[in-house]
Amino acid sequence: MSFPTHRPRRLRRTEALRDLVRETRISTTGLIYPMFVCPGTKVRQAVSSMPGVAQQSVDQLLEECREVESLGIPGIILFGLPESKDATGSSSTHAQGIVQRAVEAIRKASLKLVVITDVCLCEYTDHGHCGVVENGEVANDATLEILANQALSHARAGADIVAPSDMMDGRVAAIRAKLEDHRFENLPILAYAAKYSSAFYGPFREAAQSTPQFGDRRSYQMDPANAREALKEVALDLEEGADMVMVKPALPYLDVIRRVRDHFDVPVGAYNVSGEYAMVKAAAANGWLDEKRAVLEIITGIQRAGADIILTYHAKDVARWLRTPGTNM
Repeated sequence: MSFPTHRPRRLRRTEALRDLVRETRISTTGLIYPMFVCPGTKVRQAVSSMPGVAQQSVDQLLEECREVESLGIPGIILFGLPESKDATGSSSTHAQGIVQRAVEAIRKASLKLVVITDVCLCEYTDHGHCGVVENGEVANDATLEILANQALSHARAGADIVAPSDMMDGRVAAIRAKLEDHRFENLPILAYAAKYSSAFYGPFREAAQSTPQFGDRRSYQMDPANAREALKEVALDLEEGADMVMVKPALPYLDVIRRVRDHFDVPVGAYNVSGEYAMVKAAAANGWLDEKRAVLEIITGIQRAGADIILTYHAKDVARWLRTPGTNM
């Protein structure tokens, strides 16, 4: 018998020993903080289902961006709430659209953040779907040119990375071709490659004002029961020109993150989504769990599953905790 020759508890006896042999070490370097930008000035509207998260006008967003940078968080991802919506999400492509203005303001402020822009139509359409609707259905091919033009407008504004989240077939190829045609061949694409039709997006839809006005998104977002299909989606996006890929949500799909990590030698992102965030916040507010320990365990688990990049609303809290001496699991 191996006992007592092998005693794994020897290396768990003190915090110093646990720190020394820890396999997964979290830091701020792979964190991305999601932000919601809206029209107006001096606007900061709290999102009721996401404590600590707000819809903000550009001036207020800049203040929080400075805070994000000061915490050592390398980047943000921007979601826009436009002044007006229509059937095709046309305002998403305007040079003076809400996201475009925010990107330009961040650039003028000389912030060193990596600025990622979400490319999708759901925030910009009056029906709330991620594409153009024809005969009651989301029309895939009719949506691609709009998405490509949206990505181009973000590139012109100064985005560092564009991140299509719509789940239309062929959208990465359309965006890559548009960027190449306009000499943005060096702009990376972070594809929401395996984005599942999830119940965990509810609070986000409040934050982004993007709830579908009819039906749901199951005809274009992935079936939660499918894991092998995620590998196909990732492979297609990489063939079309994506530089990085993402799995969304994170916690119910840790197995998918691991499969993607094992099959593809590219940076892998995971989105720790609004519902996952809201559950922790609600439980912590009720005293049902230790928020700091729970969040650090979640981020560690997502990274351990294989994510190099983690988009999370917890990013600022994680950054503060990591600066606290003695912070550990």
